[in-house]
Amino acid sequence: MGQSPPCQPLAGAAATAHLPTIFAFREHVESGGLLSYGIDLRASYKRAAYYVDKILKGKKPADLPIEFPTQLELVINLTTAKALGIALPPSLLARADEVIE
Repeated sequence: MGQSPPCQPLAGAAATAHLPTIFAFREHVESGGLLSYGIDLRASYKRAAYYVDKILKGKKPADLPIEFPTQLELVINLTTAKALGIALPPSLLARADEVIE
């Protein structure tokens, strides 16, 4: 039997209480949260691998530039919105990077 994602209990509790939720990470939305607006953790992990590679090849960490993700993503869970009875405006859905149905 597999473990549930750590964000699932929070999203589940909010759904049980019929509360809309907004998160910083898409994983919460994939687990049943309403929407998220924030950085893409998968892209950040890939970028971190680039830094690890450079350090393992001898670069000093102090010589590497500090980076911050410049692209944010909006993810909406339409199934959760319908379950909560929330009608999201088409303009918001059109702006979303991903709509989970």
